[in-house]
This record gives sequence, C-alpha cells and structure tokens, in this order.
Amino acid sequence: MTIVERVPAPSRRAATPSRAATPSRRAAAPGRRTQPPSDRVQPGPAGRPSARANGRGDARADAVATPVLRERAASRRPSPRTGSLIAVDKEASEPVVTAKLADATRAYSADRYHDALRMLRKLSTQAPTSASVKELLGLTLYRLGKWPLALRELEAHHRLSGSYDQFPVIADCYRALRRYDEADATWTELRQASPSPDVIAEGRLVAAGSLADRGDLRGAVKLLEGSLRRSKPKAFHVRQWYALADLYERAGELPRARDLFAQIAAADPDAYDVRQRLIALD
Repeated sequence: MTIVERVPAPSRRAATPSRAATPSRRAAAPGRRTQPPSDRVQPGPAGRPSARANGRGDARADAVATPVLRERAASRRPSPRTGSLIAVDKEASEPVVTAKLADATRAYSADRYHDALRMLRKLSTQAPTSASVKELLGLTLYRLGKWPLALRELEAHHRLSGSYDQFPVIADCYRALRRYDEADATWTELRQASPSPDVIAEGRLVAAGSLADRGDLRGAVKLLEGSLRRSKPKAFHVRQWYALADLYERAGELPRARDLFAQIAAADPDAYDVRQRLIALD
C-alpha cells in the first residue's frame, strides 16, 4: 500500500494545506490510506515545523505560509494510499517484512510517529532496499520534523520506485530548510513528470508556500488561481482554494478572500476553519 502525504492544511497564518506526508500510492506499506492533506504534510518556514508537525493537526490550513505535511482538518498530514509498488518491492512482499510494515503503518496512521520510527529503523536494516520501507520511514521522519533525514529516505524511495508521489513532501522538506532553489527544482520536475492531479495539486501548494515564504504573494496567488476554474471541485481543489483565500487576506484583498471562503463553505461547510474565517472577515 502507499501512503500519500498531504501537505498540511493551512492554518490561519501558519501553513496551507499540502500533501506532504502520505506514503505514495505505489509504495507498498500495508494498510489503507490515512486521511491526514492536505490532509497534504508540515514544516514551517525557516525550518519551523508547521502546525501539523507541531501536533496541531486541526489547525487552519495555510500551506502558503508554512511548509506543509497533510490532512486532518483538511488534512495536513500524509494519507496512506494503497498502491501497486508491493508488486515490484520484493523485500516488502516477504511475510515477516509485510507484517512489520503493517504494524508500523498502523502506528503512523494513529500519529504514533515515535513508535513507527522505532519499528521502521529496525525494519530498514532487515529490508535495506525496500522502497516501501524507505517511503514510510521518510514520511515518519517528516512528521517528526527531521527534514534532512526525511529527504534522504524519500529520495531513496524515488530512486528505487520511480514514483513521484512523495515529491510534494520532498519539496516541503527543502522549503522547511530554506533551500528554496531545490524546492523550486523539485516542483519543476514534478510538473514535467505530470503524475496524478492530486499529487500535482499538493506540489502546487508547496510551491505557492515557498513563493510566499520569500515575499512573492503575487506569484503564489497566480500559481493557485488556476484551481478556481472548477464548478465541481474535488477535495484537492478545495485545499488550493483555502490556501488562495488565505493569500488574498494576507495581501489585503479582503473582498476576494471573503468571496472565496464563502465559495469553500458552499462546497464543503466543514472544510478547515472556513466558518470562523468568514465571521472574522464580516
């Protein structure tokens, strides 16, 4: 199975939703995808962990202000997804490895990241070339704010699997470390690879957050405004709308922020803290 981490959902001035922490859909971590990703996945600028990474997973999605992990309040935490990587991950298909990976996945999905890390470190010595183990280990390290270690494992997962599912999380790690050129390069490669729409959406959220970190609110807005051309939005469109509305508010465009928060409330009344945001703008 695969966990696709959503970069955390934005929190008022904290971090917009992104997909950062879900094992990739092709990764073979047993279990079903957690809905955490915006919920999504998330580090904050200058290495400051995002709301989700700080354990405030229900904080407002604000991926644009702070790097993200994926979804609880819209998911700021990685969501695990079932995938097909197991078919080519021979080590992960071994019964003992499969059972231990399933245990680690359950711990991860329950936000018991330290327990998951303990299990995965042992498992990584037993299955050193398992893409599934490296993916879940990388996502766990990401959740714990250990950005350099998370990068090492998630980049190894990409080399072994060829999957781009965790590129938004990789970009968010670079963002947390303020390695913006590498975050930009990761987003460019992700766009060129053109994986699934929701993975691209998570990457776009991180890219917008990276621009906002550097004071380029106009560029961040432009990057997200394309998501408005949707009459029947999916969850990942709503995540982008929320981040965009937050950017409008930060840029002083209050009428546009209010209208977009109202649009989000109409599409999903329970999205993030959209009701409170609307009240605050009245």
